[in-house]
Amino acid sequence: MERAVPLAVPLGQTEVFQALQRLHMTIFSQSVSPCGKFLAAGNNYGQIAIFSLSSALSSEAKEESKKPVVTFQAHDGPVYSMVSTDRHLLSAGDGEVKAWLWAEMLKKGCKELWRRQPPYRTSLEVPEINALLLVPKENSLILAGGDCQLHTMDLETGTFTRVLRGHTDYIHCLALRERSPEVLSGGEDGAVRLWDLRTAKEVQTIEVYKHEECSRPHNGRWIGCLATDSDWMILSAGQGRCVNQWQLSGELKAQVPGSSPGLLSLSLNQQPAAPECKVLTAAGNSCRVDVFTNLGYRAFSLSF
Repeated sequence: MERAVPLAVPLGQTEVFQALQRLHMTIFSQSVSPCGKFLAAGNNYGQIAIFSLSSALSSEAKEESKKPVVTFQAHDGPVYSMVSTDRHLLSAGDGEVKAWLWAEMLKKGCKELWRRQPPYRTSLEVPEINALLLVPKENSLILAGGDCQLHTMDLETGTFTRVLRGHTDYIHCLALRERSPEVLSGGEDGAVRLWDLRTAKEVQTIEVYKHEECSRPHNGRWIGCLATDSDWMILSAGQGRCVNQWQLSGELKAQVPGSSPGLLSLSLNQQPAAPECKVLTAAGNSCRVDVFTNLGYRAFSLSF
């Protein structure tokens, strides 16, 4: 896995270096600001970039509007996952979660507030944290990743309170069904699992790779990302360019292509404070973040 690159680059080679960095970039994570007008994206170099969605979606938008308003070094290794509370951006890398203030980042002041690490089985175990999910009704944060488990952290006390087990391989993504206390998870075992938080039990499994139209023996069966836009639809993506739209019954409704050869992150902006910025964004194996103004086509791309 690529790490943060030294800052000292010989003058005259800077543009070449930056071009090579973008060429080999992977965007693992995204999160929308509390106001709904900004998008954070985290890459394999440990950097977080903040984009202005309101500027990029404006009728007067220029190419410069699709570039970051600020970029900073957040982790030593890749930024695998991010979520936002009403004030903070939470980012996860190898074995730990960090917190940042949105207000300070938008002023280009990027100072870490705190960090937490789940209780792993041994002190030597440092699996990557691939997914973070807020559960507002519980005021909790769910973390999942390389140890194949879902960990719940109380955001008020910072303590870990629950572990959900069932996946047999790395977990890459989580999504919340807001009208019911249920969480969806997906990973390298090829299954989307539905969990009831009241009972801490798995209640349903969708084995995507068993559907003929989604069988990808040359790519593998793993699920890279999930999102829900209502009680009846799931959005999924992974190896391949398409965002897939599913009904909870398991029926595939549509496939929409993007610009990246593989997708690792989906973000559905539904912040009521900025209805003009209601978009789906998708990112993965490139320096671009695709923006879908509806679920039927890609409108444009943001770029690191």
